[in-house]
Amino acid sequence: MKKIGVLTSGGDAPGMNAAIRAVVRTALKEGLEVVGIERGYTGLVYDEVRPMNRHSVSNIIQRGGTILKTSRCDEFKTPKGREDAWKVVEQNEIEGLVTIGGDGTFHGAHFFYEEFGLPVIGIPGTIDNDLYGTDYTIGFDTAVNIALDAIDKIRDTADSHERMFIVEVMGRHTGFIALDVGIAGGAEEILIPEIKTDISALADRIYNERKAGKSSTLIICAEGEEEGNAFAIAHKIKRISGMAFKVVVLGHIQRGGAPTYRDRLLAGKLGSEAVFALQNGQKDVMVGESGDKIVFTDLQETWTKSKTVDQKLVNLSLLLA
Repeated sequence: MKKIGVLTSGGDAPGMNAAIRAVVRTALKEGLEVVGIERGYTGLVYDEVRPMNRHSVSNIIQRGGTILKTSRCDEFKTPKGREDAWKVVEQNEIEGLVTIGGDGTFHGAHFFYEEFGLPVIGIPGTIDNDLYGTDYTIGFDTAVNIALDAIDKIRDTADSHERMFIVEVMGRHTGFIALDVGIAGGAEEILIPEIKTDISALADRIYNERKAGKSSTLIICAEGEEEGNAFAIAHKIKRISGMAFKVVVLGHIQRGGAPTYRDRLLAGKLGSEAVFALQNGQKDVMVGESGDKIVFTDLQETWTKSKTVDQKLVNLSLLLA
């Protein structure tokens, strides 16, 4: 193998730049050429490919977002789009591809490998931490710390004004962010998609605590909670108990900002190992970390097998509430 490509796709995550840097510098040290593909699979379809060198990735390890940009490419979801992308691969003599992203990114990489046989290695880059095959995804630790900082500030206001707050964090289908930040932030209640919430019982608990003298309440809610978003839940609680809540949606601030030490280190490890994996003939797999060990998981398994929240953390959240 003489030349590889690297791209970022889907939602951005802090640490993607550190992963790009690791891929590029490891590949160059191994005597490989590297090209960066801009705007994810869109760049692969429309030939937005540029050579990368050591200078290309200088002074980016501390930056959030992705220097290669990202997008969601509808064209790549079609056979015609993937055929166009394959022509770009051939024209640029790319012999292996590293894709950094989440399950949508890995779907695209897997289908591309199946149809054209291009060796692909996935690096898990998503704040949701929902990919099977790795303990943590790049961006998760930063997102939790950003959310925690915001929640600490909100708690100050909640205590000062004796108010009740519902704070919505990201997590469309999983409660990893909500659970971790809820425990670390001392939330009274944590609502996640994996556990059914009895809104009536929740409202009764909060009402009784209020009558007993508790002046403020903090609820953390994952955006994918089955009872609805934070506004819907606040409305239901008010309808049952008569109590009003202030709602704060943290939204996309959780995706931005400088990556934490943990995300930079993880990105460095996985970026380097992705290059070694291509050199060793691996293909159609995601590189991850389990414990202190580097592990490889078939790309298809990253979305067909489910990754669940730690029940011990769920139990801990109930104890500490």
